[in-house]
Amino acid sequence: MVLTFPILIFAMIFLAIDLKGYPIFKQVRPGLNGQFFTLYKLKTMRETRDKDGHLLPDHQCMTSLGSWIRKRSIDELPQLFNVLKGEMSFIGPRPLLPEYLSLYSEEQKKRHWVKPGISGWAQVNGRNALNWKEKFILDVWYVEQQSFILDLKIIFKTGVSLFKSKDVNASATTTMEPFNGKN
Repeated sequence: MVLTFPILIFAMIFLAIDLKGYPIFKQVRPGLNGQFFTLYKLKTMRETRDKDGHLLPDHQCMTSLGSWIRKRSIDELPQLFNVLKGEMSFIGPRPLLPEYLSLYSEEQKKRHWVKPGISGWAQVNGRNALNWKEKFILDVWYVEQQSFILDLKIIFKTGVSLFKSKDVNASATTTMEPFNGKN
């Protein structure tokens, strides 16, 4: 936290200016055993809406600064507070949206046998370039194979991934398609 704190402060200041508002994004997510907690991230998108009040697609809401911050995963730094609070771990399956819980198969539910992580096996093996089925297979594999050596490998691969800045978004127009229980 000491090493990343200056980066976090500068990012928050620049995002507050860019977004003309509060730079922290909070959202309820399921964690260990499906228990809910509040996840913290840096905001990288404006909340721009169409004439009917619906949020515009990700690529229309993302700011240039937000894109730069997301490519370097700086937006994930506030999750260190979730780690300190014991709600998350450094390594584990990424916490997904609560509405997905009822869509999981019994096998996919295994991802909640461990604390969610800032980085995980799916993130270092394709991140958002993976489809949902591939992500869940990797998440469950991690849960079943979890070890200190595997966590060290993921930490190393996370560092490499940060420098490459690949697979941040699923496509040029979306960060990741919503999970519908079938994809």
